[in-house]
This record gives sequence, structure tokens and C-alpha cells, in this order.
Amino acid sequence: MKSVNASIITIGDELLIGQTIDTNSAFIAQELNKIGIWVKRKLAVGDAWDDIWYALDEESKNSEIIIITGGLGPTADDITKPLLCKYFGGKLVINEQVLKHIEYLFEHVFKRPMPLLERNKKQAEVPDVCTVLMNERGTAPGMWFMKNNAVFISLPGVPYEMKGLMTKEVIPRLQQHFTLPVILHQTLLTVGVGESILAEKIKDWEEKLPPHMKLAYLPHFGMVRLRITSIGDNKNDLEKELEEQFIQLKGLVKEWMVIDEDMTLQQAIAKLLKERKQTVGTAESCTGGYIAHLLSRDPGSSSNYKGSIVCYDNKVKEDLLGVSQEILNTVGAVSEETVTQMVKGALQQLKPDYIIATSGIMGPDGGSENKPVGLVWIAVGNKEKIIAKQFQFKFERSRNIEQTAIAALDMLRKFVLSQ
Repeated sequence: MKSVNASIITIGDELLIGQTIDTNSAFIAQELNKIGIWVKRKLAVGDAWDDIWYALDEESKNSEIIIITGGLGPTADDITKPLLCKYFGGKLVINEQVLKHIEYLFEHVFKRPMPLLERNKKQAEVPDVCTVLMNERGTAPGMWFMKNNAVFISLPGVPYEMKGLMTKEVIPRLQQHFTLPVILHQTLLTVGVGESILAEKIKDWEEKLPPHMKLAYLPHFGMVRLRITSIGDNKNDLEKELEEQFIQLKGLVKEWMVIDEDMTLQQAIAKLLKERKQTVGTAESCTGGYIAHLLSRDPGSSSNYKGSIVCYDNKVKEDLLGVSQEILNTVGAVSEETVTQMVKGALQQLKPDYIIATSGIMGPDGGSENKPVGLVWIAVGNKEKIIAKQFQFKFERSRNIEQTAIAALDMLRKFVLSQ
């Protein structure tokens, strides 16, 4: 079956200068992929008429679907709507349904005491050559255009509004408009091995993959996700074939595999703890609460994560965790003895099943000949057993912190599995 390709164009100077992070493209791509549409290209352009026009021309040569986000607001720098009007040869007209919706929002939802401004009313203007996509979450409607057998969809840049339109309007219409193939993925996570070693380990298997299957390597700071993607028109056959290949892949990388699902390391740990009805807490010095952030960022984390004591200062290590002043004065904060006592103290204070403790020198300053920048001690343990391990990372500060967090979480995972 012929694939259906999409291009995503995000509009706004704020994206190009790094003031705003583009999260819209990721959501759009995920939703399109679920229904069998492959995102071929993504690009960002500024609030410049010629650049947007050129992008529309170029992407319509590559894809059957072009989705645009941004530039639909009521201010002078929002030029997407008048540009689209000219691009598709239409004229701006008031859409009464959109106008009534805007009036309702301002009167009953926003509860604005002042009269509706003219610039707010202009949000109801749309090109007369588009199909209006009602935006229940905001004032800027989505718009659907057709040109040269391609579908162009314009959506607001506000993520909350864009997501509502994608889910309720765009996806159902695309499913009706196109005959779509099936796209399936299987993903696993490995830790503690580089992508080059993985590639060498599985090269014979990878070379024998059928042409409609593709393997992707997704590395990130000591972790590599391996994703098999399969495209076809028979879902049952595709699922069976993909599962057979996935089983072979898992067997080849089993010594490094954390989980055979598309999830993060902290999500895999959360799943493991939930299955065992166990909890974890953290005692963090050099990571400054970053591990706590990772363990608590997903919904439902309260069932397996107890909390953290961020003991950046040595006095806090003493007062809250009972690290002895003698240890701090002799072997120092960055030592096996200190992180071991941090675990013991945090077990008493937080009362979880397990504790992770970290102490190190993240840089760029603070190192010495005996304890250079990047030196880290990590301990994990429970009431019966504590293990500690030394690491030497050689990166800049933020990456040293992230590498420490990954190493600590993987130590916890292995410790839990050993119990």
C-alpha cells in the first residue's frame, strides 16, 4: 500500500531564537503515526511572509498532508491567516459560528467586563475557500484547505488548543479522506551500552530484516532505545511478523535490556516498584533533586515514590541524615562512607523500601587532584543491604548531573531485581 506522508510547519520567530520550545510537532507526529501517516519532514519558519509561502510550496512537493501551527492570533505579527487566504485565492469573511463561539467565550468563560474588541472579532474571519475546524478551546479556528491534491491544515500554536483540534477534528477527517496503511512499532530500552556496540551485536539480524521493516537507534546519555517500525496493509499479519522479529532482537540484547516497552528508565522503575508494591526515596547532594524530579514527573508516581532530602550543604547531611562530622572531615562528602550514611539516614526519615543517595563534584569548579570534577559516589539500599559505587564522568555540569541520575536509577533497578 502506498504510504501517506505529512509535513509539519511550525511558525514563529520565538521558535527560531529558542524562546519557545516546539512541543507541537512531537504531539502531531505521534497522533498522525497512530493512524498510519508518516511524518516525512518537520521545519520551523519565522514570522516572514516569503518564508512561509516558500515552505508551503516546497512541502506540498514532498507530502500529501501539510499541517501548520502558529500565527493565528489577533496581533499584527500573526500573519498566517491573511497569507493562507492569498495562497489559496480566497477572501476573508466572518464565520458566524466562530463569532458566536468567541462571544460565548468572552462572556461566559473568560468573563471579561469590557466589550469585545474589534481585533477579537477579527478572529472569526476565515478564508472563504477553507473548511472551518471549530476550536472549542480557544478563539482561533482551525482551517482545512485543498490544493493540487494535497491537504493543508492550519492550527493555532497554543498547545492546549492545537491538541483539542487534532484529536476532535483533524484525525477523524484525515481517516475519512485517505486510505491509510498500518504503521506498527515495537521499542525496547537498553542501558550501559553504546549504539556502536549494539549495532555490531545485531548487524546480522538487522541485515535480514524484510524491506517493509526498519530499525532505528535512539541514543541518549548512556541509554539506547531500539525501535522496529513496520508498514503494511494487513494489521494481523504485520503484528505477527513484527512480534517474531522483536523476540529475536530481545534475545540478542538481553544483557543490556531494561524493558521491552517504549518508556523511560524512571517509568520502567516505577512499573517494577508498583508490581512489587514497593517505594523509593532519594537523598541527593550533587544532583540537587534531579532524580526526584525524574521519579515524580509521571502521573501516579505517588504510589511508588516517597520523597527526597536534598542535602547539598554538609550541615544538612549532618542534621537531617546523620552523616557524621568525622567522616565529612576525614574522607569528605564525596565518599563511599558519606553516601552509605546518607542511605541509612534517609531510610529512617522517609521510610521507603529503597533509597538512592548521590554525592559528587559536578563542575566546572570544586575539583582537586584526588577528587577531580565528575567524580561521583552513588549508593542504593534498603534496611538489609547497601551497595555503593564510584563513577568518573567527564562532561560539563548539566550532563554530569544527568549521567549521575541515569547511573543511580540503573543501580536501583538492578538492586531491586536482586532482592
